[in-house]
Amino acid sequence: MTKLKEHKPSKIEALKAMTPADRRRAIFDGIMNNAMFIIIALVIIYVAIKNPRFLSIPSLVNIISLTAAKLPIALGVGGCIILAGTDISAGRQVGLAACISAGLQLTTNKLFPGLQILPIPVVLLCVLVACAMVGFVNGFFMAKFKLHPFIVTLSTQLIVYGLVLLFMQLGTNGGQTLSGMSEGYRNFIIKPLFTLKTSSGPVTVPRYVLYSTIITAIVWVIWNKTAFGKNMYAVGSNEEAANVSGVNVSKTIILVFVMAGMLYGITGFMDAARIASVNATTGLNYEADAIAACVIGGISFVGGIGKVSGAIIGVLLLQIIFAGLNFLSVDANYLYIVKGLIILIACSIDMRKYLVRK
Repeated sequence: MTKLKEHKPSKIEALKAMTPADRRRAIFDGIMNNAMFIIIALVIIYVAIKNPRFLSIPSLVNIISLTAAKLPIALGVGGCIILAGTDISAGRQVGLAACISAGLQLTTNKLFPGLQILPIPVVLLCVLVACAMVGFVNGFFMAKFKLHPFIVTLSTQLIVYGLVLLFMQLGTNGGQTLSGMSEGYRNFIIKPLFTLKTSSGPVTVPRYVLYSTIITAIVWVIWNKTAFGKNMYAVGSNEEAANVSGVNVSKTIILVFVMAGMLYGITGFMDAARIASVNATTGLNYEADAIAACVIGGISFVGGIGKVSGAIIGVLLLQIIFAGLNFLSVDANYLYIVKGLIILIACSIDMRKYLVRK
């Protein structure tokens, strides 16, 4: 005999079956849990009404390009947050990677006067190794000495910043802004992938959008289809239970931060060519953007919760907000206030869900 499938009531049916008091509570919880998305949707609608060019193809392509540029660092920070930690050294690691990339590709005022311009794969390898080492230090001190992620990454943030300042003093540069990078390197990152014809003229989509897409796909596979990814979620959910079940907790923590460092390195490698000008402040506050994007996208500081798709949505929505404020000619200084409010509100909403479940 074939078993009849049990009918599961839809959310609307379940809502109708509730008592009036429970229905009001469920609706209120739904609004509160999605308050950030509701606010962002209202902002988008308001900006689009005030300035229709906000939703034009050139504007949308620019938003997508900026999203692609910031996505690797968000994925790196996202992995750290899934471990119930964070990484405030992320921005400085991006700056270190950008300085190394630019420094090895300078055509004038070289940091290493006797060194020829290195092949791009070699430069990328140098960047990945440097940032992976910083990530290893972060993970090692957390795993072996049980130090809080904030303390460890605050320390490495300062160390990396000092290394960047020393690096900028090498050669004949004298600490000045690094510019004049090789055309081959810049074209490798920003050369048009394809061009869209619009009524306002041609709009190009840069190559780094493709690179970011490939990196995101790789991270998705690692998070969802590998033993390491499952261990990452297990450690973030309950470190003691993961240890009892046979997970090498220390190894997992170290590898998460090493992978995060490599993702920061890729961000810096792309940024140096993208902005064509690198100094000691490059990467400043990038970690704030990444953390804000992660919490908007549902990567929870509770630990063990988060998806790659959430990071993508978070970065995209954050760039939409920034672009919208720009279209409204809002003072750029207000962006810091907006970022702070986003992190505070999104984290409060996330913790509210957790407290309600308890």
